[in-house]
Amino acid sequence: MFTGIIEAVGEVVFCEPRGGDLQLRIKTRDLDLGSVALGDSIATNGVCLTVTALPGDGYVADVSSETLANTTIGDWCAGTSVNLERALMPSSRLGGHLVSGHVDAVGEVLSRYPDARSERFRLRAPDPLAKYIAQKGSITVDGTSLTVNRVAGAEFELNIVPHTLENTVMGTYVSGTRVNLEVDLVARYLERLLLGDKAAEA
Repeated sequence: MFTGIIEAVGEVVFCEPRGGDLQLRIKTRDLDLGSVALGDSIATNGVCLTVTALPGDGYVADVSSETLANTTIGDWCAGTSVNLERALMPSSRLGGHLVSGHVDAVGEVLSRYPDARSERFRLRAPDPLAKYIAQKGSITVDGTSLTVNRVAGAEFELNIVPHTLENTVMGTYVSGTRVNLEVDLVARYLERLLLGDKAAEA
């Protein structure tokens, strides 16, 4: 589990195809890996990845074909900047909201414009996710916990403050940027619970 509070921005060193899936190496820059061990999880642009090696300046992780099909990782190349967050510890502050690191779908940035010292972003989610996105609710965009300001169908708006722009990859977003989206965990489980006995039907 994660909080959606980004700890550092890292950089993709390489993406190597491995028989239908992929191996990544990430340089972590300012992220302290002193407490990270093999098998630990690191959210990388919102994708929960398992550390398979610690070469000293970052980590290596394997990416399954399922993850490649449902995230933006297939778009990454050497030099791509990525948001990083280590897994939540029992003693951690929950500054954002509970984030699983299991990306629901890929969305798209439609536009951005200044609003005082902040920036307003308008994004589009795939239609099946629209029912989970609520005004003043939480959503995770590339691993960053954010509050939804407005919703219109499958489109939604975010107000991003200067600190977030400077300390995440959101400052690089332009119209057409593809982003990883994770909807609020509570909304997903609530929908399943409301199905009742029908949830067991194929």
